Amino acid sequence: MLVYQDKISGDELLSDSFTYNELYEGVLWEVEGKWVVQGAVDVDIGANPSAEGGEDEGVDDQAVKVVDIVDTFRLQEQPPFDKKTFVGWVKRYIKNLTPKLSEEEAAVFKKNVEPATKFLMSKLADLQFFVGESMHDDGATVFAYYKDGAADPTFLYFGHGLKEIKC
Repeated sequence: MLVYQDKISGDELLSDSFTYNELYEGVLWEVEGKWVVQGAVDVDIGANPSAEGGEDEGVDDQAVKVVDIVDTFRLQEQPPFDKKTFVGWVKRYIKNLTPKLSEEEAAVFKKNVEPATKFLMSKLADLQFFVGESMHDDGATVFAYYKDGAADPTFLYFGHGLKEIKC
């Protein structure tokens, strides 16, 4: 299994159990999330409390709907960015990430980060913002939005900001 960690914070943000599409020559990774139900499971053990003189206590239903990627990697939702905050974050992120890239990666990243950023800015009002579990100030931000009325969210990662770890 492969886990993808943020190169800056070390937070686990994704794994190979989620397929991704590369946008802008890999600068952005697009990953489909899914709403899933977690929690109480109704298990029939064959007992009938009312027939045995007891009361049917029922089940405390703790089932909740969560997005698989958010839950699996314990992503923390952040307040939305306005344009000024987003531009400031992107500039700082690029400055902190670029020294961690190989020469070849940096060339591809620098060439394609501007159109990728413009793509994100065009969706700014529709995006949700998540960070890794450590909530590191300079770490990666994961973006989520709903494509054209989809029921499940689509997540966007800066692919060059992820480090592949074999587990």
